[in-house]
Amino acid sequence: MIVDLGFESSLIASVAAWVVIGFSTGYAVHVVPVRHLDHDNWLTRPRRFEDGGRFYERRLRIRTWKDRLPEKGDIFPGGFSKRAITDRSDAFLERFAAETRRAEIVHWLNALSGPVFLVWCSWPLGVVMICFGWGGHLPFICIQRYNRSRIQRTLSRRTRQHRGPADGPATSAGPAVHPGPATHPEPAVAAVQVVPAVSRPAV
Repeated sequence: MIVDLGFESSLIASVAAWVVIGFSTGYAVHVVPVRHLDHDNWLTRPRRFEDGGRFYERRLRIRTWKDRLPEKGDIFPGGFSKRAITDRSDAFLERFAAETRRAEIVHWLNALSGPVFLVWCSWPLGVVMICFGWGGHLPFICIQRYNRSRIQRTLSRRTRQHRGPADGPATSAGPAVHPGPATHPEPAVAAVQVVPAVSRPAV
């Protein structure tokens, strides 16, 4: 503690500080152009242990509680709500993934701001504030990473389907022929690609 405000004043100052930190970091990241968020960096890149989001499903049972947490992606003008997927096009899903990166960065900034409270808080109260920061924002970080992992799995699956089998391109430009006896060729029926639906992420 550098500045001794007393317990009550320190508590009031801490509540006010959380509000200021939340809005300031939220707005600072809100104005970042989406083109800077359309790819992962060292912070947001997927980790091996996440297993495409399955870690959050198996270990944290995230699907049972993620929809209960608030979503404030559109709190500022021009913001992007992540409450529901309203369009299943590739462009929309890519934008959704970019906005999960934006939200994740905001929550990381908030969670890491805990040590600031040690300036005016006693050690016990400062530790409480640090724990509050991590406890309050880590679940949201998990949600953003989980939703983005699922979206990326869907986009990757679509890309594979559009490209077709990895054995290589067809050698003939003519119509495909269904495998069968050489004396009775049958025209192939074009397969309809079914894109798996993406369940509604919460945040």
